[in-house]
Amino acid sequence: MFSGKSLICFGGEDWWYHHPHSKNHLMRRFARAGNKVIFVNSISMGLPSLAHKDLLPRVVRKVRSYAKLARVTEEGITVVSPAALPFFGSAAARAVNRHLLSAQINLLARSRGLVRPVLWIAIPTAAEMIGRMNESLVVYQVSDKYDANTMDHATDPAAIRLMHERALDAADIIFYSGRKLFDEAERGRERSYLLEQAVDFDHWARVTDGTLDVALEIARIPQPRLGYFGAVETWLVDQELIKRAARERPTWQWVFIGNKSRGMEIESLPNTHFLPPVRYDDLPRYAAGFDVCVLPWETEQAFTSYGSAIKVREYLATGKPVVISPLPEYELMKGVLRIARSRDDFLRLIEEALQETGTETKRARQAAVADGTWDARAAWVSDLIERVLIEKETQSFQV
Repeated sequence: MFSGKSLICFGGEDWWYHHPHSKNHLMRRFARAGNKVIFVNSISMGLPSLAHKDLLPRVVRKVRSYAKLARVTEEGITVVSPAALPFFGSAAARAVNRHLLSAQINLLARSRGLVRPVLWIAIPTAAEMIGRMNESLVVYQVSDKYDANTMDHATDPAAIRLMHERALDAADIIFYSGRKLFDEAERGRERSYLLEQAVDFDHWARVTDGTLDVALEIARIPQPRLGYFGAVETWLVDQELIKRAARERPTWQWVFIGNKSRGMEIESLPNTHFLPPVRYDDLPRYAAGFDVCVLPWETEQAFTSYGSAIKVREYLATGKPVVISPLPEYELMKGVLRIARSRDDFLRLIEEALQETGTETKRARQAAVADGTWDARAAWVSDLIERVLIEKETQSFQV
């Protein structure tokens, strides 16, 4: 693992309000290894439309994030939510943001002693920062099919695509978080790598080793419990599946833990339970009370089909049975996953999972992800960055 370097990461999520994402896990490990790290909370890809039901909650959440100013995590990472105009579809607003963001982050970097940082961007709008951070290297991490996301913001997909292409052209290293994204990549292919999701294996394996008490909020819900944690969006969760299950399997209890968007049609169902987000450190106590871990996503949408949900590996690390909607990312793991190809299939596979006995399948699920840890991913990324930095330095000397 490299040490003594500087990194500035423009994340696609908010450090404080999202389930830990790949950037969170990697930056924590880089900081622990003795590197100086600034994590910039998502500068967004623009506001939702005025008619969007979640516009106000998102604005409130962003204001709360601004109020935290620049805070330092226990690993020494400086986390900041810089002021920016949320109108990235406008060339004028992007020009303003170039100056606003670069001034704020460069000032913070100087105050923290960062020198010639590795610039890691994980959102297309941060392409505006390339060349403005005195960076030694540019890493572009592609986590989503960005121009297919028309649910969360009102920015023209064509504008998002142009920023995405600019980042691809300028990056020294391009990471794809999903297999489908990587397989379809053409631009900058020679600099592209598949950075698969990983897992804090020991953190999640505690779920079935008998050392955890089930969280009270879960224990009071009758069994069987079908558990999910993460974003609960109207366009993401297959609500028709949940409604059908409520009619045909009324004893099944669906438990959703995480930020919930407004207007969920399944909120009033008697066997559907919504809990607020839970601290990552505490989440295994909630998962310990699940009988089956589920990912009931609406995967027929283009955007969702590119998903590489970290939670699937976390589910497997618990040893619990796992039933998911089909995602290309996880087809290679179908030997330890129950992948539902239809709503009928989803219900049938849950029935099958609830009847599972013995420990052999549990051990197989855990073994499938035991070596794919974030420590291993961070070490591989570190080696690659060091190699590319040496290559760049060698080229500059030759010139």
